[in-house]
Amino acid sequence: MKILALDSSALVASVALCEDEKLLAEYTLNNGNTHSETILPMVESILGFFGITPKDIDLFAVSAGPGSFTGVRIGAATLKGLAFGTKKPCVEVSTLEAIAHNLSMHKGLICPVMNARRSQVYTALFRSDGKTLTRLMPDSALAISELDELLTAYGEEVCLCGDGYEITEKGFNKTSLRFVPQRLRLQSAASVAAVALKSYQNGDFSTDSELGVNYLRPSQAEREREQKLQLQAEKEQ
Repeated sequence: MKILALDSSALVASVALCEDEKLLAEYTLNNGNTHSETILPMVESILGFFGITPKDIDLFAVSAGPGSFTGVRIGAATLKGLAFGTKKPCVEVSTLEAIAHNLSMHKGLICPVMNARRSQVYTALFRSDGKTLTRLMPDSALAISELDELLTAYGEEVCLCGDGYEITEKGFNKTSLRFVPQRLRLQSAASVAAVALKSYQNGDFSTDSELGVNYLRPSQAEREREQKLQLQAEKEQ
């Protein structure tokens, strides 16, 4: 089964092509360019090297959030466009679970963290036995101080990963952390593909039109609109 996976949920853009569990190619950029300019050329480059087209892909996968609102939308829209008309299954993968999968070979607690601004992170918690991840907490948006308290209660070392690694490490006062190399902290489309394959094997997939995203919280524009409506309602009372 050929799997095409995308991740544009944060600063890094990543595309991977896999044959079942075998990684055939991964293309990752961390150069600050907008994903709308890079993600599709990256896909075309990888497919071109193997002489295939989207019609040859058996499973499409995308990191569906949480993360950058714009980045998540770009990834989902690009995947929908690639999968359109192929009638092939699609899988939306939790960005946080995919990042945690980078460290699945480490036994113990794995905590993915993504910068959500305002001293908050998008986060989740997993335990790995060295091969398989077990989810301990749903995807959430938490204050860094709140996450510090939550992890401290486990009384063991924790592996952080994700683009919120540095701000979380600096914000922690209690949790004991294990060092993680930068390469393993970044988003990886290969990990998105690995998580998607397991989901597909468990019967958890959709069509391109049904593919959704998970922002966890409203965008800044939506929050500002809600605040304006609330102020207007208060004035009218």
